[in-house]
This record gives sequence, structure tokens and C-alpha cells, in this order.
Amino acid sequence: MADTPRWEVLGFRQLASTDETAQEFQGLMLIHRVGSNEPVESIQVRIKRSALQELRDSLARLLSRSTRFTPPPR
Repeated sequence: MADTPRWEVLGFRQLASTDETAQEFQGLMLIHRVGSNEPVESIQVRIKRSALQELRDSLARLLSRSTRFTPPPR
């Protein structure tokens, strides 16, 4: 079985709402193949609000357990 390439997510750029209700966002995801000398790739993505909220909650839990992360004031 061939090895599946591993990617690291470097960040998101230019995320902007695609509709009036801000239920979906469009932007660029920056990725890089682990161990590769190839340059960073940027791919266009669409992300639903619910996925961003889930990601935010998961990251907040992860960071609060692993560092002295203090959530920004709301």
C-alpha cells in the first residue's frame, strides 16, 4: 500500500462571506507537503459557518489544555 502524502495546514487567507447571512465563507487555505522542498500551495476553499464554529471550539479546548491560552474577550 502506497504511503498517503501528509500535509500541514499553514493558515487561511482572505476569508470573506459569500452571502448576506454569512453562512458560508470563501478564501484560500495555505498547505505544504510534510518533508517536501516544494513551495507552499494555496487552494481555494469554501467553508460553512458551522465548520468554522466547530473548528473554533475544538481549537479552544485543545489550546486550553496544552498552553496558557486565554480566549479573546467576546
